[in-house]
Amino acid sequence: MGYQNDWRLLELDDMVDEMEHRQPTEEFLFYEAVVSGDVEAVRKNCEQERFLDHEGVGVLSKDPITNLKYHFVITTAMITRLCRQRGMELEQAFRMSDFYILSLDDLHTVQEIRHLHDEMVLDYTEKMRRIHRGDKGSRHISACKEYIYTHIKERITIEEIAQQIGVSSGYLSRLFKKETGESVSAYIRAQKIQMAKNMLRYSDYTLVDIANRLAFSSQSHFIQQFREQTGMTPKKYRDLNYMVHMGIRDSV
Repeated sequence: MGYQNDWRLLELDDMVDEMEHRQPTEEFLFYEAVVSGDVEAVRKNCEQERFLDHEGVGVLSKDPITNLKYHFVITTAMITRLCRQRGMELEQAFRMSDFYILSLDDLHTVQEIRHLHDEMVLDYTEKMRRIHRGDKGSRHISACKEYIYTHIKERITIEEIAQQIGVSSGYLSRLFKKETGESVSAYIRAQKIQMAKNMLRYSDYTLVDIANRLAFSSQSHFIQQFREQTGMTPKKYRDLNYMVHMGIRDSV
């Protein structure tokens, strides 16, 4: 994905520079609300279905669904670039971007795409809100989180992370607990469960597939960890959330 990330960064530089030096249009204010973590403003924008109003922004495809998907990709790329500039970790920003863009593949109606758009922009906004509240951490903690995001589908140990960033595991453990209020292992579990929730909501992967993809020792271990984090089993979570966020549950 490295070359794709580089392309995105270069392609968006001019667009971002233009936004930073022009009058604050509605589009600019929307992006600013996302990167500043203004959840209320972004949610209001979603409720008004402003994403579906593309008057004046150009037609990218004669097919209305394809056209909407293209605009979704542009919006996601812009938000990713701007959030990176405001402090979001590189790997987290692009993992989110890749996830949401790939999720477009199985969507075929305007409402499905709109629901995914709203989910995407609110997800970025909430994460930026936490960043602006001070969840930036020291250089070592930032590097630790970056490593975890990069290797989230692998079995991760604090010893491996400490070796990669050049500190002792004991020091990293104490520093991480001091700055975040939780242990490194707890943070890793939480990030894996968050990714599992996304897979349960937007994919047809079986529980075994998800457990294997996220390097849980077994399906039963995955179910146990998921229940501890969310208060319900993965199956129950999927029953409640799969398609609900896509806006199509009532039609199947």
